[in-house]
Amino acid sequence: MLRHRATAISVLVAATLLAAGCSAPGENDETSGDDSGPVKIALVDAQSGQLSSLGAWELKGARLAVDEWNAQGGINGRQIQLDVFDDQGDPTIGTNLARKIDSENYVAMIGTAESAVTIAMAPILKQAEIPNITSGQSPGLVGAGSEFLFLNGPTSTTYDETLAKHIVDQQGIKSIAMITNNGGYGKGEHDAFLKALQSRGVTPLADQVVTTEQKDFSAVLTGIRQKNPKVIFLGAEEVESGLIVKQARDLGITATFAGAAPQGTPVFIDTAGAKNAEGTIVSSPYLSNEVSDASKKFAAAYKAKFTEDAELHGAKAYDGAQILLTALKTSNLADGKALADAIRATKYQGLLGDFAFDQTGVGIFETSIGTIRDGKLVAVTS
Repeated sequence: MLRHRATAISVLVAATLLAAGCSAPGENDETSGDDSGPVKIALVDAQSGQLSSLGAWELKGARLAVDEWNAQGGINGRQIQLDVFDDQGDPTIGTNLARKIDSENYVAMIGTAESAVTIAMAPILKQAEIPNITSGQSPGLVGAGSEFLFLNGPTSTTYDETLAKHIVDQQGIKSIAMITNNGGYGKGEHDAFLKALQSRGVTPLADQVVTTEQKDFSAVLTGIRQKNPKVIFLGAEEVESGLIVKQARDLGITATFAGAAPQGTPVFIDTAGAKNAEGTIVSSPYLSNEVSDASKKFAAAYKAKFTEDAELHGAKAYDGAQILLTALKTSNLADGKALADAIRATKYQGLLGDFAFDQTGVGIFETSIGTIRDGKLVAVTS
C-alpha cells in the first residue's frame, strides 16, 4: 500500500495543455465557482503503461474540444483549464487522484478510458459531487449507481448485442469461442457477449479467461484450436487482443476474430499485424472519419492539430468534452449536482450519434458493424 501511495504522488503530468497559458495542476487556487479565473477540468487516464494509447487518444479528443471553446472566448469569458493526471491504468492510483481532484477544486472530470479505474473512482467522485464523463464501456459503470457518472459511448451490452445479431442472426454462425481478460473491461465484455449468445440458444465452444498482464496465450489457443470455431470473440484491450491474434495465426488458427472498440483501433491492427487482423468483425459507434460531414470536419481538425488520423476513442472524448462544456455554459457555470443535472439534460448531436442521457448515465444505445480490410476499419454495407 505504501508503494501505491508513493506512486500516486508521482502520477501528475505537470504540463500546460492549452495555448491559453493554463497553470499546472494544483498551482492555481481559484475554484471554478469563482466569477474569475479559469474553469478547472481534470482529465484522468493512463498516460503511461500498456493502456497509454487510450489515454493519448482521449487527451487529444478532449483537448481539441477545449481549444475550440477557448478560441471562441471560453465560457462566459473565462478560459477552460484542462489538467492531465496519469492513473497508469491502476485503480488504486485512480482513487488517490479522485481525492486530489476534489481537494484542488476541479469542477468536473473527463476520463478514464479504463472501466476498472473509473469504477474505483466513482464513490469518491460521487461523495464529492464531481461530475465525471468516462470513455469506459463496462456495464459495471452503470452498476456503480452514481448520478455523477456519465458515459460518452454505449456500454458493452450494446456493443455485443449488435455483434451477436450480426454473427448469429444474420450470418448464421454458432460455432463461437470466447477469450476475455479478468479486468474491468474484459469482465464486462465477457458477461455481455455471453448473455447475447445465451439469449439465442448458443453455447460457446470455449470460454477462456486470461489475466490482463498475460503475454503468452499458447495453451489457451491450443485448446481453442482443437474446438475449431468459426469465430473467436475477443474481450480484451488493444495490445492484448493483438497479441492473441498474432499468436493464434502462428498456431495455424484461421477463425475470424470479432470484438468491440479495441479491435477497431490502429494499435490492435499494428500489434496483430494487418494480415493477421484481416477480416476481424468490429462493433463500433464510430466506424470511420468519412461517415458524415461532422466526422469529416472533426477528422480534418484532429489531423491538423495532431498530425495523425482520428479514431473512435478520440471522437468519444471530443463528444464527451463538448457535452460537458455545453452543460457548463447552459447552467451558467454550475457545479456539483446542478452541473450533473445540466449534463443529463443536454441533448447533443455528436460524432457517435444523438446523445440523450437516461438516469443510468448512458446516452448512446446503438453501434454499427465494420470489418478490418487492408489494415483499416470499414463499414459492412449489408
